[in-house]
Amino acid sequence: MSDAYIALADGRVLEARARAPGRTRGELVFTTAYTGYEESLTDPSYAEQILTFSYPLIGNYGVRTERFESESVQPRAAIARELTDDVAEWLAGEGVPAVDHVDTREIVTTVREEGAMACGIAAGPDATPDDAVAEMEACEPMSAHTDIGAQVSVSEPTVHEGGGAADVAMLDCGAKGSIISSLTERGADVHVLPYDATPEDVAAVEPDVLFVSNGPGDPENFAAAKAVVDEFAGELPMAGICLGQQVITSALGGSTEKMMFGHRGVNQPVKDLRTDKVVMTTQNHGYTVDDTGPLEVTQVNVNDDTVEGLDSEELDVITRQYHPEANPGPHDSLGFFDEVLELAEATPHVAAD
Repeated sequence: MSDAYIALADGRVLEARARAPGRTRGELVFTTAYTGYEESLTDPSYAEQILTFSYPLIGNYGVRTERFESESVQPRAAIARELTDDVAEWLAGEGVPAVDHVDTREIVTTVREEGAMACGIAAGPDATPDDAVAEMEACEPMSAHTDIGAQVSVSEPTVHEGGGAADVAMLDCGAKGSIISSLTERGADVHVLPYDATPEDVAAVEPDVLFVSNGPGDPENFAAAKAVVDEFAGELPMAGICLGQQVITSALGGSTEKMMFGHRGVNQPVKDLRTDKVVMTTQNHGYTVDDTGPLEVTQVNVNDDTVEGLDSEELDVITRQYHPEANPGPHDSLGFFDEVLELAEATPHVAAD
């Protein structure tokens, strides 16, 4: 007898096995990553989503906190073909529902054909199909989560020292820990600011570079970050990853759009238009840049031609849609962080008034 149910927006209710009990709802997405489940489950970009793993066995090398990208599990729930006890116990301890013994190939195919969709989960001895349906029906679209930044951002400024080679002001829209460490390992001091920091907050850091992090949800809901970008455009070098690319582009006059099912995995091929070199990248996003505004497209996704990299020599801007920090994933694009710090070396501090 099943003790877990997954309700999909297309009307189906799938039976599963409960590994961590609870009831929840979120946007149903999938990742094709075959390693890095700890990093994926702690990636703030998965906030308000239900994460399905396409790889059949999740948990085969245990759970270690040093691999975490944040302090807690971020998706609303996890779905897998098979979860090991280690992962199931971890998720149960975090209060995050988890289910397995379900055909994840069917779920992935459904999302690819119909798009990311509302999903409800009910797991545990008292769960019923109606419980899952009720959760699904109460699910809001990602664009409706206007306060999602507050869920994943620091509440107060924090500093991560790397040696003082440069001062980076990072708007934390849901930053992965390995993005911060990629900068500190190169000697930068990273001043992590809340997602709703003001231009005055940024200027107080006297930064060499403004960095807009990755994060969850609709980039149009990060109005404060866009205001900061607009304030310093042309005066302060800027860099961004994932949501950061979208926020910077939107603030500079471009636009973004929601993708059908997004890019989530560790094997997305990206072509550099200047060198004709293709690298494999880690990605996790459901929105993409539509109109690039004043920025030049430098990299594109080989599979669907979506924008993966933007630069502007005039504005001193460099952004990437994928995750160069590569946790999890290939290390082909780690040089991005060197390019960011080269921007800092070429430009003096922006001082507070």
